[in-house]
Amino acid sequence: MRCRLVSISSGTIASVVLLLISSCKSTPHSEPQHTQVGWRPTASFSGRGDSQTESFDIDSTQWRIKWQTKGAASPGAGMFHLVVHSAVSGRPIMDALQHHGDGHGIVYVTEDPRLYHLVIESSGLDWSVAVEEAVVGTPR
Repeated sequence: MRCRLVSISSGTIASVVLLLISSCKSTPHSEPQHTQVGWRPTASFSGRGDSQTESFDIDSTQWRIKWQTKGAASPGAGMFHLVVHSAVSGRPIMDALQHHGDGHGIVYVTEDPRLYHLVIESSGLDWSVAVEEAVVGTPR
C-alpha cells in the first residue's frame, strides 16, 4: 500500500477555517414582542343612595369597575350593592358586589361587547365607580 503526501499551504487552511467559522455564525434575532394589558377609562359615576347609571359602550370582552365607598356613620354601617346590566335588554348580567361600610376595590368583568349600565343600591354611604376597558398592545 502506498501513501502519498499532499502539501497544503497555511493560506489554504486559513481560508477553510474562516469559511467554516462564517457559515456557523448565527443570525441575530429580535427579542419577542410581549403583549401588555392597559386600561382605558370608559365612564365614571358617583353619588349617594340608589342610582341607575347612563349607558356606556364596551368594545372588548374584558373590563373592570373600580369602586369606592366612604362616609359610613360607623365601621360596617351603610350598604353598597352593584349590579351590571345589559343596556340593550335591561337584564342583569352580573351581581358584581355587595359591601358594607367604607371600602374600595376592583371587580373584573368578562362578558361580550355591548352597551351596559350599572344599577346601584346604596344607603348611608357616598360611592364612586370608574369603568375601565382592557386594551391589549405591544410596547414601543
